[in-house]
Amino acid sequence: MGNERLIIQAHKYSGESTVVSMRLPKDMLAEIDRVASETGRTRNEILSTSIEFALEHMEIQNKKNGEM
Repeated sequence: MGNERLIIQAHKYSGESTVVSMRLPKDMLAEIDRVASETGRTRNEILSTSIEFALEHMEIQNKKNGEM
């Protein structure tokens, strides 16, 4: 991957949502909270935007031989 940047923009999704739970390392959560504080966004907005970015930029490799 290149030097992609995560740019925080207006909400893309609206409507129905679902609550999920996940475990994060404490230092990662602290970093998420720092970003939320610096950007004026909620923790939820930072996580949703980050996951959306990851989904749009991920490459899935074939487990057997490392091919994409």
